[in-house]
Amino acid sequence: MKRLATATVAAVMAAAPVMADLVFPSLSYRTGAFAAGGIPFADGYADYMTLLNERDGGIGGVMTRILECETGYNTEKGVECYEATKGEGALVYQPLSTGITYQLIPKATADGIAIHSMGYGRTSAANGKVFSNVFNYPANYWNGASAVVQHILDVNGGDIKGKKIALVYHNSAYGKEPIRTLEELSKKHGFELSLLAVDHPGQEQKSQWLQIRRERPDYVTMWGWGVMNQVAIQEAVNIRFPMENFIGVWWSGSENDVLPSGDDANGYKAVTFHNVGNYFPVFEDVKKYVVDTGKAAGAGDQIGTAVYNRGFYAAMLAAEAVRNAQAIHGVADITPAMMLDGMESLEITEARMAELGMPNFGPSFKVSCENHGGPGTVGVAQWDASSKTWSLISDFKKTDMSVIQPLIEADSAAFAAENNIAERCN
Repeated sequence: MKRLATATVAAVMAAAPVMADLVFPSLSYRTGAFAAGGIPFADGYADYMTLLNERDGGIGGVMTRILECETGYNTEKGVECYEATKGEGALVYQPLSTGITYQLIPKATADGIAIHSMGYGRTSAANGKVFSNVFNYPANYWNGASAVVQHILDVNGGDIKGKKIALVYHNSAYGKEPIRTLEELSKKHGFELSLLAVDHPGQEQKSQWLQIRRERPDYVTMWGWGVMNQVAIQEAVNIRFPMENFIGVWWSGSENDVLPSGDDANGYKAVTFHNVGNYFPVFEDVKKYVVDTGKAAGAGDQIGTAVYNRGFYAAMLAAEAVRNAQAIHGVADITPAMMLDGMESLEITEARMAELGMPNFGPSFKVSCENHGGPGTVGVAQWDASSKTWSLISDFKKTDMSVIQPLIEADSAAFAAENNIAERCN
């Protein structure tokens, strides 16, 4: 498809008649066991779209519209929300649940609508040759698992043979995602892996942490969410496990997870695919155009927190895909099919992020037909209890694709065989 110059697109848009809204469903969970994380994500996602409307008049002259539907992190409700909103011109779904994502993959593919399961969902959806409508850039759970191991390698001079690493995980599809990668990495690097499942919602963990106290692993990594994280960190405190050796995935790295343990949570770490903090220039515009005008989705007090930033970042990537689709097709009021084109050729550069007031907010990356997962680069953040802030303690680094890519190819090939899907991008 020929990409039109920006000036040409601007002329087309200026001459166009009044257009409908650009519709973004938000499958939120402001209630339930995981509401503490669901609320700031939904607020960040909505506030970015409101900023575009209030400051810029939308995207390419077309206003954005958020369709929020409460799922309670329940898979059945998530599917109901999808069915209730897909006919509104929905451009892209952010399911915010691995379980919901798995259920929506065949539905959205049949309906020709994009899914962006950013940092969650079915990891092998990174293979665009099989998963035409699903994207999980800029990183996935297997990248996260690799980043944890890489960080442990970094602090041990590159040698962790004989070390013990325990995975404490939510006993669900989400929590089980990193297991295969960690098993392969344990073979490669010679560390001993133990697996400790925690049943939903995660308030009962005494036996798991007693086992950790007995077995004395050198490191613990966690795939948790909501109240499970708070309980796990407090249990780690109770057995005096060193916080600097406790590393969560990005869904186990929010303020909500560490604040209940006070100063004892100091030094806890979490991998992340985006930056943290409230010092980005774009947040000044959010305050001016969104918070101060009373249009914020929440109270405006979550700006800069880990999960608010994640929702904000997800909205930015969706908006940039819209701009790309508008440029490709020369129209402002794009269709879901055009949105797929915009996502599949999306390129995020550091120069563009700086223009958006979000310098170094996330890694630079480019999506392609074959690669829907982005670069898989991941950083590490650490909690400072005295200042009550997260700080990046590493750059966004490459993860071990020599281990991850074969797993992606094998899993996606099995999915293609089960569902009679022919590879594309040839």
